Amino acid sequence: MTGPRLTLSLLPETLAVARLPADASLPGWINWSDPFVTVSRTRDELSVACPEARVPAEAQAERGWRGFKVQGPLDFALTGILARLAAPLAEAGISIFAISTYDTDYLLVRAADLDAATAVLRRENTVRV
Repeated sequence: MTGPRLTLSLLPETLAVARLPADASLPGWINWSDPFVTVSRTRDELSVACPEARVPAEAQAERGWRGFKVQGPLDFALTGILARLAAPLAEAGISIFAISTYDTDYLLVRAADLDAATAVLRRENTVRV
C-alpha cells in the first residue's frame, strides 16, 4: 500500500478503554480537559477511551493501552491510512484499537507491545515514528 508519508507521535499517557451500558449517562470520571478522551455510543454500548488513571477499578475496562497519533489533519479523500498501519501490525501479531476523529486517526496498542509496534511501524518506509 502506498500513499503520502505518515508521521506518528506517541501519546504520553497510558490509556484505558471502558465499556458501559448503552443507556448509561456519561460517567463523572471523564475529564474533558485531559489530553485524550473519546466517547462513542451505539445501540449496544457506551465506550470511553481516556487516561487509565481516570477509570475506576470497578469499571469494565481494558487497561494498559498506548496511543499513536497520525499527524494530521488528514484529507477525507485519502484512503487506506489505517490499513497501512494495521496490516503490518497484524502480520506481527500485534492487536490494535483504532479511533478516528475528524482530523486524524489514532492507533492504540497494548503497552506490552509498544516497543514491538514501534519497531514494526518504523520498518514501514511510509511511516515515521
